[in-house]
Amino acid sequence: MKEEIIASEKYREKLMSDPYRPMYHFAIPADNGMPGDSNGAFFADGEYHLMYLYRNSETNGYHWGHISSRDLLHWRQHKDALTVSEGDEGCFSGGAFVDKDKTAYLTFWKFPAKDKNKDLSGIGIAYAKPPYENWERMEPIAINATEWGIKDIEINGKIVHLGCADPSNIWKEGGKYYMELGNICVLDAYGREENAEKRYRGGWTELFRSDDLCKWEYVNRFYETEQKGADWPDETEDAMCPSFLPLFDAQKGGKKTNKWLQLFISHNKGCQYFIGELKGEIFHPEQHGRMTWKDRAYFAPEALVDDRNRQIIWTWLVDNYPNDFEKFGWSGVYSFPRTVWLEKGSLRMAPAEELKKLQYNHRKFTRLKEDKIPLSNGEMFRLKVKWKKIEDRAGICVRVDESLGEYTEIYVDRKAQKLIMDTTRSGVGDWKIKEEAPFALEEQEELELDIFVDKSVVEVYANQKQAICRRVYPTNPMAAVGARLIGTKEEMERMDVWEMMAANPY
Repeated sequence: MKEEIIASEKYREKLMSDPYRPMYHFAIPADNGMPGDSNGAFFADGEYHLMYLYRNSETNGYHWGHISSRDLLHWRQHKDALTVSEGDEGCFSGGAFVDKDKTAYLTFWKFPAKDKNKDLSGIGIAYAKPPYENWERMEPIAINATEWGIKDIEINGKIVHLGCADPSNIWKEGGKYYMELGNICVLDAYGREENAEKRYRGGWTELFRSDDLCKWEYVNRFYETEQKGADWPDETEDAMCPSFLPLFDAQKGGKKTNKWLQLFISHNKGCQYFIGELKGEIFHPEQHGRMTWKDRAYFAPEALVDDRNRQIIWTWLVDNYPNDFEKFGWSGVYSFPRTVWLEKGSLRMAPAEELKKLQYNHRKFTRLKEDKIPLSNGEMFRLKVKWKKIEDRAGICVRVDESLGEYTEIYVDRKAQKLIMDTTRSGVGDWKIKEEAPFALEEQEELELDIFVDKSVVEVYANQKQAICRRVYPTNPMAAVGARLIGTKEEMERMDVWEMMAANPY
């Protein structure tokens, strides 16, 4: 026992010594979150539950860690919800669903053992009753695969290849249960070549239906992704990690609209979404948007709806420090919980309001004597700044190290109609890039940037209409604590700055 206590203390101290480990964004509490998808989010009895995919060092398999919270800030660790089981090496991504009797169900992609070729696995379901401590896999498996990540069925005398990977959350309509499955394995096997059959190109999901959560039948392809705009998904993009939930018309306490939000990733271009209507058993995308534009740093979304009609999203930030697990003994960071809603026909977004509970030492400025912004703690802060009108560019540089000439730029380019986060001079790492998100100001619209920094995580929201979130790694983190205005200080109308309290235990 003494040896275990000493080892635990040393490991905790190692994590605490990592200068890039966030303090109020969820960081995987132990082990290797690679892959580290957010999974299995659900709300029940006043508690938020979230699962995280990681590779367990003891079993060398893929587990789902399990945490819960009352406030989206402080998380209680549970024992792993899903682990390795006979005939597999654990599981990959999936979703969650809570039925009327409060039984919670986790859908997951069962990962077959490499030395058991007969076990092709497929889609599994596990369940638990309150207090959701002990999860039991349902037998038999919900949907068997015929190849790894693929299910072949016969339709009108022809063999059709279906995606059989990354199940979504389950939802219930008309007394039936539904879930959708991702398609990357079908795309890779049958849709990449120039002469590939058209139906196997690009991204789509498959819809399955059940009366009892045990027996599942194929319904149809859930949606088609023919391009309706310049930046709609192209034929190189798969559709995985799907989440399908209704949209509400306010940030909280809103009414359910007739629109649904389809979140998903493509492995080459990251997190994106469709907004559209569910008509019968087919989803009809009407709008498309991305949450990462130049690479795939914002990845693997997971969402839930709580008792205040808030749809809340987490994502895995994949722009890790190089070899972070080997260097620091852990890996895996999530974005702060993001609320999304439908307003004036468009998706709006903001950090969950619980973030305010971590704020302290508020300072307000209506004028600055110089472009330099006085910060009490340049590694952990929240900053809101408003400009009445901008003609060209306006924004903030954060994590500024004057001696090394390092900084991260966040600004709006009004003429280019873009929100930009430029990390090309932010320090070290392999993910330095100039991220550019579409963002247009109306003629008389004021600009407000809501920026929060948490060690290596930088997030920005612009007028609750657009957001960018990335990780940065200053060469000398203790020196990279400055901030300054971009644009003229005379254009600024108001600035509010807070220090942020740590929420992670270490």
